[in-house]
Amino acid sequence: MEVGDSANKSQRRVGLLYDERMCKHSTPDGDPHPENPDRIKVIWNKLQANSIPQRCVLLEAKEAEDKHILAVHSQNHVKLVKKISSRQFDSRRNRIASNLDSIYLNEGTSEAAYLAAGSAIEVTERVAKGEVDSAVAIIRPPGHHAEEDEAMGFCLFNNVAIAASYVLNEKPELGIKKILIVDWDVHHGNATQKMFWKDPRVLFFSVHRHEFGSFYPATDDGFYTMIGEGPGAGYNINVPWENGRCGDADYFAVWEHILLPVTKEFNPDLIIVSAGFDAAVGDPLGGCRITPYGYSVMLKKLMNFANGKIVLALEGGYNFESIAKSMLACVEVLLEDKPIIGSSEAYPFESTWRVIQAVRQKLSTYWPSLADELPEELINKAAPAAVHFLFCCLYFVVDFICGQVDGLQKPCAGSVDKSPPKEIMWKTFPHRLFFGREFTQSWGPGGTAFLDPESSSQDKAHMCLYRITLEQFNDLLVQENVGRYAMSSPLFDLAALKSVTGEEPHSLEVRLEGWYRNVVCLGKEHNIPILTMTCTPSDIEGFKSGELALCAPSKNYANTIVRGLVEGEQLSQEEAMSYIQEASTKAL
Repeated sequence: MEVGDSANKSQRRVGLLYDERMCKHSTPDGDPHPENPDRIKVIWNKLQANSIPQRCVLLEAKEAEDKHILAVHSQNHVKLVKKISSRQFDSRRNRIASNLDSIYLNEGTSEAAYLAAGSAIEVTERVAKGEVDSAVAIIRPPGHHAEEDEAMGFCLFNNVAIAASYVLNEKPELGIKKILIVDWDVHHGNATQKMFWKDPRVLFFSVHRHEFGSFYPATDDGFYTMIGEGPGAGYNINVPWENGRCGDADYFAVWEHILLPVTKEFNPDLIIVSAGFDAAVGDPLGGCRITPYGYSVMLKKLMNFANGKIVLALEGGYNFESIAKSMLACVEVLLEDKPIIGSSEAYPFESTWRVIQAVRQKLSTYWPSLADELPEELINKAAPAAVHFLFCCLYFVVDFICGQVDGLQKPCAGSVDKSPPKEIMWKTFPHRLFFGREFTQSWGPGGTAFLDPESSSQDKAHMCLYRITLEQFNDLLVQENVGRYAMSSPLFDLAALKSVTGEEPHSLEVRLEGWYRNVVCLGKEHNIPILTMTCTPSDIEGFKSGELALCAPSKNYANTIVRGLVEGEQLSQEEAMSYIQEASTKAL
């Protein structure tokens, strides 16, 4: 797929703004946090490594004036942010932060917040004046959650809303009468929505993970029925994903069937993108799958409007690799350095078409371009439903999926998709269960459970089967091995599933570091494959030869397994304890 005219070689003037003073905002005790100074540093380093600054117009960061911030925020809020880093707040700063939603404060917070808001104004004004064709503001803290009277969701001031208000209300001579704000951050831009709720001069568009109000900020504000009010009715468009894992194809479908037709009708004078990259592949908070190519295509399509007057203002994004690559891809598009060449997955999810149709129907009275029904042959081309299979384990898989396991030494992140298994059952297998190694990151000192892939009529393993999705299994693989992996592609995909359920051997090693790299198929139940994960064949030989020692599990680990066997009505308390003891000591 190619987006753009390869014959167009004229380079556009792109403004680029970065200031390391915005790194002064950090956690007060140096504790790790997703929204940290390295987010903007890695972006800037990536751009420098690709000689991007030399091809841009470098702009200087400026602190916003109170009068411009007060256009969208209350006097009390502005006063608090302005003074919060002063010495008079040293003793109260942490307590104030603890009373806010997902906010930390330190001695550098005030300066960073004023610089972020002022920098958004600076780049927006430069584009509005025509001094640059487009511009990028690498700023933090982010802004789209910051309400009129309250900081929340890592955000202090609503940078984009302040900038939009400035050019509309303070600079009428610039001729900017209509602004499109595109918020592609994975979280709903709740505060930006409210600030322009009744304003027909601003078309606010947010596509976000929503899951019926359960995903942050966890309100109904991001539902598609929230369309604006009074003169602003119809000028607020929400596209709320019902599930995670949405990727390029899902976003492209929304662009083609909602955003682009409406943008053509609205005909904006300027476009501001709340450019969060937490819907990118591998983001630890987002759980979606947009690639740098996907961001490139979405941005390129927006450049067909407003004479290409586009501002990108950084919002979220917490995977350093994906945030840097995604921003680089976007800046290259703005420079029109080269046509966009690439490809993506074939079809959106079925749920994506359902959401698109609901949005179009709700807004069709305001935007005639949305009135037509989508062709059946189009919406029938959906990604297949989630692939399910039975995952064979001792117990506690539900807890690992939800991220709530009692007795763990190390916190458990859980799966991106935390929905419970569709089915749970117990089954006995003719395989040897044993405990080996002397320490696990999850449970601490003690052996961990393995299953010998070789079957034997002499052995009996009591295992619980969970019907889960392939995506959940991939997350479990990561948790049971390295614990963190930038999953740009699945470790275990449909081809791998077909491989282990096909011809001998019914096993496959995945590309991870850890003790559970070997995925084994134990057969089928009602024609549904049964998979488990265990150690590699070479480790099995090591246990059999005595090179690797058997070892009893930790007390917490053993108690959890015993509880599962008893609650699953497989063994009594005494039988379960004896079962674990034998598995820990009997030679293979």
